[in-house]
Amino acid sequence: MAKKAKKGGNEKKGAKTFKVKCSQCHTVEEGGAHKQGPNLYGFFGRVSGKADGYSYSSANKKSGVTWGEDTLFAYLENPKKYIKGTKMVFAGIKKPAERKDLIAYLKKSCTV
Repeated sequence: MAKKAKKGGNEKKGAKTFKVKCSQCHTVEEGGAHKQGPNLYGFFGRVSGKADGYSYSSANKKSGVTWGEDTLFAYLENPKKYIKGTKMVFAGIKKPAERKDLIAYLKKSCTV
């Protein structure tokens, strides 16, 4: 059973988490470049593996995951467990509050 994300993440703390743990591989701005990972602008509500111009793993394309707060909360804890076969080389964020903060930042930064 997927763990649920509770409301109330801190966007400023999430921005710091993104910069330290995510920005090496991802961008968030509209029209931003893909890096080792895809640009994340517009990914809320989108099915995994669908960003134009990025080469996803077949596991990611076939996962059927639609990105929202709850799916992202579970994914960010342990990406390789959530989508077996993903090429995302990130161990995850174990602290629930840190995941909530990051999701709050991403929701603000990446929503169309």
